[in-house]
Amino acid sequence: MEWRRSYGRAPKMIHLESNFVQFKEELLPKEGNKALLTFPFLHIYWTECCDTEVYKATVKDDLTKWQNVLKAHSSVDWLIVIVENDAKKKNKTNILPRTSIVDKIRNDFCNKQSDRCVVLSDPLKDSSRTQESWNAFLTKLRTLLLMSFTKNLGKFEDDMRTLREKRTEPGWSFCEYFMVQEELAFVFEMLQQFEDALVQYDELDALFSQYVVNFGAGDGANWLTFFCQPVKSWNGLILRKPIDMEKRESIQRREATLLDLRSYLFSRQCTLLLFLQRPWEVAQRALELLHNCVQELKLLEVSVPPGALDCWVFLSCLEVLQRIEGCCDRAQIDSNIAHTVGLWSYATEKLKSLGYLCGLVSEKGPNSEDLNRTVDLLAGLGAERPETANTAQSPYKKLKEALSSVEAFEKHYLDLSHATIEMYTSIGRIRSAKFVGKDLAEFYMRKKAPQKAEIYLQGALKNYLAEGWALPITHTRKQLAECQKHLGQIENYLQTSSLLASDHHLTEEERKHFCQEILDFASQPSDNPGHKIVLPMQSFAQLRDLHFDPSNAVVHVGGVLCIEITMYSQMPVPVHVEQIVVNVHFSIEKNSYRKTAEWLTKHKTSNGIINFPPETAPFPVSQNSLPALELYEMFERSPSDNSLNTTGIICRNVHMLLRRQESSSSLEMPSGVALEEGAHLLRCSHVTLEPGANQITFRTQAKEPGTYTLRQLCASVGSVWFVLPHIYPIVQYDVYSQEPQLHVEPLADSLLAGIPQKVKFTVTTGHYTIKNGDSLQLSNAEAMLILCQAESRAMVYSNTREQSSDAALRIQSSDKVTSISLPVAPAYHVIEFELEVLSLPSAPALGGESDMLGMAEPHRKHKDKQKTGHCMVTTDHKVSIDCPWSIYSTVIALTFSVPFRTTHALLSSGTRKYVQVCVQNLSELDFQLSDSYLVDTSDSTDLQLVPLNTQSQQPIYSKQSVFFVWELKWTEEPPPSLHCRFSVGFSPASEEQLSISLKPYTYEFKVENFFTLYNVKAEIFPPSGMEYCRTGSLCSLEVLITRLSDLLEVDKDEALTESDEHFSTKLMYEVVDNSSNWAVCGKSCGVISMPVAARATHRVHMEVMPLFAGYLPLPDVRLFKYLPHHSAHSSQLDADSWIENDSLSVDKHGDDQPDSSSLKSRGSVHSACSSEHKGLPMPRLQALPAGQVFNSSSGTQVLVIPSQDDHVLEVSVT
Repeated sequence: MEWRRSYGRAPKMIHLESNFVQFKEELLPKEGNKALLTFPFLHIYWTECCDTEVYKATVKDDLTKWQNVLKAHSSVDWLIVIVENDAKKKNKTNILPRTSIVDKIRNDFCNKQSDRCVVLSDPLKDSSRTQESWNAFLTKLRTLLLMSFTKNLGKFEDDMRTLREKRTEPGWSFCEYFMVQEELAFVFEMLQQFEDALVQYDELDALFSQYVVNFGAGDGANWLTFFCQPVKSWNGLILRKPIDMEKRESIQRREATLLDLRSYLFSRQCTLLLFLQRPWEVAQRALELLHNCVQELKLLEVSVPPGALDCWVFLSCLEVLQRIEGCCDRAQIDSNIAHTVGLWSYATEKLKSLGYLCGLVSEKGPNSEDLNRTVDLLAGLGAERPETANTAQSPYKKLKEALSSVEAFEKHYLDLSHATIEMYTSIGRIRSAKFVGKDLAEFYMRKKAPQKAEIYLQGALKNYLAEGWALPITHTRKQLAECQKHLGQIENYLQTSSLLASDHHLTEEERKHFCQEILDFASQPSDNPGHKIVLPMQSFAQLRDLHFDPSNAVVHVGGVLCIEITMYSQMPVPVHVEQIVVNVHFSIEKNSYRKTAEWLTKHKTSNGIINFPPETAPFPVSQNSLPALELYEMFERSPSDNSLNTTGIICRNVHMLLRRQESSSSLEMPSGVALEEGAHLLRCSHVTLEPGANQITFRTQAKEPGTYTLRQLCASVGSVWFVLPHIYPIVQYDVYSQEPQLHVEPLADSLLAGIPQKVKFTVTTGHYTIKNGDSLQLSNAEAMLILCQAESRAMVYSNTREQSSDAALRIQSSDKVTSISLPVAPAYHVIEFELEVLSLPSAPALGGESDMLGMAEPHRKHKDKQKTGHCMVTTDHKVSIDCPWSIYSTVIALTFSVPFRTTHALLSSGTRKYVQVCVQNLSELDFQLSDSYLVDTSDSTDLQLVPLNTQSQQPIYSKQSVFFVWELKWTEEPPPSLHCRFSVGFSPASEEQLSISLKPYTYEFKVENFFTLYNVKAEIFPPSGMEYCRTGSLCSLEVLITRLSDLLEVDKDEALTESDEHFSTKLMYEVVDNSSNWAVCGKSCGVISMPVAARATHRVHMEVMPLFAGYLPLPDVRLFKYLPHHSAHSSQLDADSWIENDSLSVDKHGDDQPDSSSLKSRGSVHSACSSEHKGLPMPRLQALPAGQVFNSSSGTQVLVIPSQDDHVLEVSVT
């Protein structure tokens, strides 16, 4: 039926069983009754009275007495059933209708509870009316019974809670409360609500556990003393009975021990879990129970005989396992081994403890004391229970048989151990399987079977190493060493002994013992003298650092190299080592620049110290080396209303924490370390290694050039060799054989021409020995001098830059050769000395260049940069040097930079001419200039150069310029060109008086067409009636072009035409305003025919419009020679048509002025790259040189005022 309870609890379907018992007043519950299963939930009064007289005489009084008894016992759950029989109605005609009896009963007893009266019609007949009455009765019965049960159950729970809340009172008893709550559990079990029944037992379990924990903390309850009585029976759990009434009664009598209470409580939990079909939870809870019981006995300080608890745990484990096997098939058991394997392992552990306790594992077997102890333990088991008496493999029989003899114990223990290992292996718990194997190894060692124990010890050690358990590693290695010693595995035993001798978890005496084991074996005479036992060096000593001398680890052939290593001995006592050997691998790299002597001696720099990383720990992964947990909160919300569904914590680096070690990788150092044999060895004999750091020095003399790599480090103690198989990081030293070399380099960043500069000579002797009389023969260059100084000295250094000697430098010079005598120097040394050289300061000629030795080579590749003044002009001087170690000459090139950049310009003022020379200092030095001259190389008598500079000496600073100006004067017709040479003396401003005189700096240039032929004058007039020009108004521009001389030689070209009266030439003018201040209206250019005669004048008028207000400069007026085009395929066209075509060819050759690079103006385009116009030949324009045209209105400005109606005023300021 459906059972609904209060407090919002979900309805459940229950199975409620009820028993009908005859009413007796003594069966009614009295005050304080704790029984719920025997509680009378509903009282029913049955009557079949149909006669009114009978009802009044007996039935009514009986009903009244019945109800009074119920009221006296506070029982309000009752029901009156009236049974109607048709046979009696037929026999009695005067009987009132049945409704009268029913009504009377209802009026007398059910006035307010009419549903408490039910009529059952002819219950023995098979009719529809009878069936309906039965249904109505059963429905009412079920309803009233469920109501009464629910009400009384709730009252019982309230009374139980009240009793539990009194647990702090002195007289409170846990056993009494246990019986009350178990009564509730029985009720739920009767209702088939096994989950609720299990909750009651779990609450009792938790309550008792908490009291035990509090007792251990010093807060004990008085009733706990009943459970602290000594343990006298240890027969294990009883799970084959639904209810162990014997233990229940002992709890009720307060005579139960702790083990009795725990056994009974778990048996009830087990029964309910099996009803719920959760057998695997039984195994899990059983394992927790067994471990908790052991701890609770210790907390309560309960007296337990030795081995009694082991017997109880062993029997309990097997009882739980057999109980689970009884309710599950083999397939289910095999698939759920993970839940039961813990019980198997615990039973194996306890059986092992019993075997050790009872002397069943010792070599001689159990003695009398062990036998007495075994008898006492078996007596504590008591008689076997009847339910297991017929079972062949019951836990009782197994334990009794295992303790009966040594052979039986060994059989049972091995069976359990192998079964446990197999189970752990099948579910992937290799670690746990190895731990059980370690216990098995200890058993085999006790049984003197080390060959069987070794494999289990190795497996356990591997797991300890993988997980980083230092103390178990040490303990297991001690066992393994003992095992290997018994097996005669000398090499493995020595390796394990070395590991233990260096293990700081052992005592000093133990470490010394294992170290002495190694030394004793090494001191024994060997049967095979050539036999070596090779062990890894990791446990013997560690390589900390290595130091080279020289520090760059580079040495020449024949040189001495020292290698000092620091070895940290991990042995507890000093150890005498016969020899320490470093195996060196020799290699030659051909055609490798990095292995040349030049690269090795200059680039391979190091402090000479190489630090080696600490050796790997005895276990690869320890708790300290694991990364920290990266925990983050996680929330999951509903997508519909964004409510929180779940929350939790996730670890983002779980892949780093739970990385599995490769099973194939060996965690122990392999014993068979390969010992390399090589021809190149570094050896140090008879060394005593003290505990801690030791310095060991190796010395070697280089013989062959190449690279030497240190491969292995070996230390021999008798026939025992400790080997470091690979030295890492890679350690190398290089041996080189160097050819003699000569390097010549300036001391400054660049050599300056014209002043003495120092050059450094470096002679690297290499394998050559400089003898007395050896010298360098330098061929003299014409443009470069080698200056000889009496105090010059040469320094001799070793390859490590240690000065060995110095000597005076002897220099002998002739016209063609300069000889420098070298000081005596041994091989692989360096000779350094300095010389001063002087290069001519003149700018290089523009003519051809020569590649001959001793000739200057000016650099032209930077011509564009030289124009802009960003770099100096350089000149190379090649010198041939003959060296004593070679039959070939060495050619060197010294690059000198001219410190000055010189430019010239032609200045005009009417017909007067001036030459300006600009000297720019491009170097970082300051100079003093003196004696500046400008001469005409053609020696013309009618041309005079008058200097305008009055100072004889003038300083020129770095990155600054100095200008010199001369005026040209002539008496007759000036020449068409002028060849000039500029010279000026210079010396460094910061230095003292030089020992030699410096040559002046010269600069040659040429000036052409410098005589003024035309004067151009422009003037702008305001409109008529206005005083000033206004923006936006047309103004008049008048250009006056005047010829200043008669016919000269420079006028004779193809533009010159001859008439009867005079010569004339065609010119083209153009008005251009590059500043965009004026707008030229109409044609901006035109061609005129200019008479070649002095004072000939031509006027040009045009209109211009000012675009801005202010003082505006005049537009530029340019003049070009108009050269006709001579073509055999086209007729000559008149000039006007060419002007109208508005396209001309401009010939600009011979002019470097920026103004004549391109000509553009409003209304006309001058193109230098187009030579055709609609297929017609085009004339050419030739720009007049700047010296032939003088613009007298240059710099003139015109005032322009703004218009009156302008709202925006724009003013041009120049």
